[in-house]
Amino acid sequence: MSMIVETAVVHEIDAETIISPTATGRLLLDSSDTGGALSTIRMTLADGADGAVPHHHATSTELFYILDGRARVLAGEEIVTLEAGDVASVPPLTPHAFAAAPGYTADLLVIVAPGIQRFEYFRLLDRLRKGEATLEELLASQDVYDNHFLDSPAWTRDRQAL
Repeated sequence: MSMIVETAVVHEIDAETIISPTATGRLLLDSSDTGGALSTIRMTLADGADGAVPHHHATSTELFYILDGRARVLAGEEIVTLEAGDVASVPPLTPHAFAAAPGYTADLLVIVAPGIQRFEYFRLLDRLRKGEATLEELLASQDVYDNHFLDSPAWTRDRQAL
């Protein structure tokens, strides 16, 4: 079992920030900062914006805590709407995704435990969005970042209903 062996502190002003037209990601603590116990980011999504496409983690649970707004979260085949103060935990190997609910923004704290070195994954996504990386690079990185993409007809139907 991973344990935090020393205190890790990140002030929001010091967090690396990745900004796209519809989302802001604040890279708070990576697995290396917590002795492998967890990694965490804060995602702020524009009205109805996608946060993550359907995927699963082979070894980690992902927790979504809604700081503000309203989010839609895929957990297996179920899609739930979460509001400020709500939390959802998705176990390993369970398909999941998240987005701001239609008509709402969403501010989420996302925690993965045990931790995965994820900051390079988010940097890769940012490079992909800017045209500086390829989809092939992203797909080749799935085992490295324990982020395995999958198809979810339920999520596709839900997002198309917008």
